[in-house]
Amino acid sequence: MHPAPSIIIFTTLSGLGYGLAALLGLGLLDPAVLATGLAYLLSLALISGGLLSSTLHLGNPQRAWRALTQWRSSWLSREGVLAIATFAPLVCLAIAAWWSGSHIVVAGLACTVLAMVTVYCTAMIYASLKSVQAWHTPLTAACYLLFSASGGFLMGASFAAAGGREGLGLILVLALLFVIAAWIAKLLWWRRLAELKPLSTPESATGLGFIGRVRLLERPHVNENYLTSEMGFRVARKHAQKLARIAFGVGGVFPAVIVIVLLILRAEPGWPAAIALGLAALAHLAGTIVERWLFFAEARHAVMNYYGG
Repeated sequence: MHPAPSIIIFTTLSGLGYGLAALLGLGLLDPAVLATGLAYLLSLALISGGLLSSTLHLGNPQRAWRALTQWRSSWLSREGVLAIATFAPLVCLAIAAWWSGSHIVVAGLACTVLAMVTVYCTAMIYASLKSVQAWHTPLTAACYLLFSASGGFLMGASFAAAGGREGLGLILVLALLFVIAAWIAKLLWWRRLAELKPLSTPESATGLGFIGRVRLLERPHVNENYLTSEMGFRVARKHAQKLARIAFGVGGVFPAVIVIVLLILRAEPGWPAAIALGLAALAHLAGTIVERWLFFAEARHAVMNYYGG
């Protein structure tokens, strides 16, 4: 599949924003300090930026609102509806933090639940597609949720350290657990992909398998079209493996090492820890961008059976 930059930006930035929103909803950051107020603004900015980026992939972005009307049957529509609904408790929490330095428990729980359900709906847009066998697995939703949570908790830990929040150790432990779980899920996802046997083949797609092996003599048409440009992207296996190692090292190992060192040193809240955790969160985001690029680039759509793919 073609790894469209707008979709990669959407899934990574909004995922990080929802992960941070879920942490803020749990009330683990002190709402009375400036750093927490800035965390709310960053979460809103990441979510808004990601959602706006997703509209760039549409042929007619001005008609994006119509996607909200099919929530009964479409994961894309459900994601849009829930994405908008999540703004309500998140904005309420941000106003309470900035105005009175307080945390609204009910709104916080609603924010956390809605944020994670929204990320799940985003994942199901891809996991529900039987025509893309690589995506059609529960591991896809697990990866999206865990990457969102790990990025959000790493970023939240940075704000907690900057705000002088006591109990930073708990957030660090949770961030480390989410980072480890996210990359274990992704490694399992990649392992499944490597061992995957195509359910749809040129023989089954054409119905000529009873004759023998089917090979393409001529393409259906000479010029490129939407199918060949969007679903015919291919990445060399050696390049994919190299990028996977980079993603794992930058987005998994590096942040985990920083968190482990801070836990061993029993680092106190302050700017040194905040800067270190901010770098860990940015590294995790960079690794997630590479991972998400591979998520699309390595996927094979069944329609390419008719194009010799």
